Amino acid sequence: MFEIILLLIIAGITGGIGRSIVGFKKGGCVISIVVGFIGAYIGTILAREFNFPDFWSFEIRGIHYPIIWSIVGAAVFTAVLSLIVPKKN
Repeated sequence: MFEIILLLIIAGITGGIGRSIVGFKKGGCVISIVVGFIGAYIGTILAREFNFPDFWSFEIRGIHYPIIWSIVGAAVFTAVLSLIVPKKN
């Protein structure tokens, strides 16, 4: 149970950082957690494809969570998301 809570906190922080890099303000904490998990997936794929090293990561019970690449992936995902979501006038 503690591991899941820790992963949710890490995903929320990395998703929030990725969202603030792009400047996307819609949503709250739950959206940051979702963006953090999706960003970790996208960032890991990008790092493997381009053979980038793993700078800083956590491993909790066999779950490898790359911090830097999840922030990069969250920023990429949020940038694409901000192009799709219509803006209020």
